[in-house]
Amino acid sequence: MDVNNEKSLISKETLYAGDTYIPLKSGTRVKFHFQTRKLNDGKLLDDSKKMAMPMELVLGKKFKLEVWEAIVQKMALHEIAKFKVDKSLVAQYPFISKTLREVGKKPEERRHCCGMTMQNEGTGHKDLDVLFMQPSDLEFTIQLISIELPEQYEKERWQMSDAEKIKAANTLHEKGNSLYKAKQLEQSEECYRHAIGLIEQIMLKEKPRDTEWLELAAIKAPLLLNYAQCRLMAKDYYAVIQHCNEVLDLEPDNVKALFRRAKAHVGAWNPNEARQDYIRAGELDKSLQTAVVKELKAIEEALRLRDLQDKIKLQKLF
Repeated sequence: MDVNNEKSLISKETLYAGDTYIPLKSGTRVKFHFQTRKLNDGKLLDDSKKMAMPMELVLGKKFKLEVWEAIVQKMALHEIAKFKVDKSLVAQYPFISKTLREVGKKPEERRHCCGMTMQNEGTGHKDLDVLFMQPSDLEFTIQLISIELPEQYEKERWQMSDAEKIKAANTLHEKGNSLYKAKQLEQSEECYRHAIGLIEQIMLKEKPRDTEWLELAAIKAPLLLNYAQCRLMAKDYYAVIQHCNEVLDLEPDNVKALFRRAKAHVGAWNPNEARQDYIRAGELDKSLQTAVVKELKAIEEALRLRDLQDKIKLQKLF
């Protein structure tokens, strides 16, 4: 929306001057409280302080109610102001209001809402149905709580470009490694999981096994291995097997994946699979021979003890 061209449709009354005016650029995140009233009768429609949380906007992301972007760009930080807005600029307000009122409801309790549905069935809110059928100029009282320029906050996934997602994944990888070394396993695992999700979002755009997809898979593989190690420490053996399988599907000779999957197979009591993975890991990396021999002996000892226990149970039956 061109703010300059809309001057005749938006009027402002400052209630509190606020602190500093900060020029807002695309990608800036703002938070504000608002009250909405109908100008024709003064009826209060919404008050964000009675809702779950303040309104949050990221400028330039094509929010359905464009006039709010125009409004906040006229305000200083912590300013409180009233804006009278022509009805031609707020036709989408019943949709926005309905969505905000239903924040926190279970999905099955929400009503699907489009123009046709509203016309035939209404919104489920009488005041919004009236506004939809009889559009009115609106008055917004806005309190601008915070302004965060794009470089001042961590973007959510939907805001990031592919390059930003890759950079964020690498940062999370390094952070996860530091947390793991500090024995903060849950926080470390969360970093790896978040990073994997970022890379997977980009991979969805590529054709599997194409060059770009394989390049992304190469970034994802060490994240999967680190995540699998965290799950191994938590004794979530089947998750470890699943993630190591994914790595080995791409890199059949990945020694770390083989060794970690072997440990998980032992935990899940798949001794034959564990043997195969340990032996293969030892063949690929001779420095692991001593460790492999030790692990294989442990499997044989566990099998011997289990056989002995089974024999004792069988004897007791007779």
